Amino acid sequence: MKRIFIFLLGACFWGSMHAQPQKRRVAVTEQKQVTDRASLQFPAATDMPDDMVWKRDIYRQLDLTIDKNAPLYYPVEPQGREINLFTLMFRLMLDGKIPVYEYGLDGNESFAEKDQIKPKDFLEKYQIYYEMNGNRIMVNNSDIPSRDVKRMYIKESVYFDQRTSSFHKKVTALCPVMVRDDEFGEAAATPYPLFWVKYSDVASYFARHAMMSSNYNNVSNMTADDYFSMNRYDGKIYKTTNLQGLALANYCKTDSALVKEQKRIEQELVNVEKYVWGKLEQPKDSADSVQAAIVATEKTKEKKTTRSSRRKTTVKKSAPKVEKSSSSAAPRVSVRRQRR
Repeated sequence: MKRIFIFLLGACFWGSMHAQPQKRRVAVTEQKQVTDRASLQFPAATDMPDDMVWKRDIYRQLDLTIDKNAPLYYPVEPQGREINLFTLMFRLMLDGKIPVYEYGLDGNESFAEKDQIKPKDFLEKYQIYYEMNGNRIMVNNSDIPSRDVKRMYIKESVYFDQRTSSFHKKVTALCPVMVRDDEFGEAAATPYPLFWVKYSDVASYFARHAMMSSNYNNVSNMTADDYFSMNRYDGKIYKTTNLQGLALANYCKTDSALVKEQKRIEQELVNVEKYVWGKLEQPKDSADSVQAAIVATEKTKEKKTTRSSRRKTTVKKSAPKVEKSSSSAAPRVSVRRQRR
């Protein structure tokens, strides 16, 4: 009996040892299939490195009605399969495919679970008509306020990747802004920031959303992800991440001061990228340096000639001396004596 018990125990132990690698192989295979499917769905997904040495967060306001941002706004109403960006985000929110987060009073984004907005609460807050079909929320295309969403806030991160020694500009968050006019037309239009959404949550859907990118060539299409990755948008800076948490309007009291501050920040970003390695000097043995030396020599010669010509023109010409004749003095007479 002892031999039989030992034999059965060994057989169970041997079977368990050979069964674990097979399960592990199955798990690895399933994980690889999921990873491959995700990479095919969104092959251009790149995350910012955690060990970056320099980064600055910029908040921009996009006017969707201008030409550069028009691909995000038109068509204002769905035309078959063609929809604008807000309609896509709105449908994804209703279907529960992407989470959206509350726009705080300070304008900062918070992606905590407590700040997540439920679709039904969002519809009731902005008085958007909807119907319930079982547990699913139904909204007609005509009831989607895509025409009123004329602005968009974006948060972009400009960072330096020391592993590749290159600068990158990446959009990290989006906030559609609904603009509603006054009923009596007396007051200015009021903006209503709707919600914040992480770009990483919508990136895979943006990569499959094609939109027309040119008014001159209607066949020229690009995806929404390509549009943001290539920084094709045009937006003015209204805020930067700072220690005080202030927007530009908080310390720029006039419009001219605001424009000046926006240009200063834009130039700072250009200078950081341009002079990250310092001001480089040309090597002496390069062809460019030789050409630069020749040009410098010619300029020196030109300067010398101009200086000498200037000196010649500035020197006063002396007038010829005229002997003064006095009436009292007798004329000088020279007498040559001859020898006798």
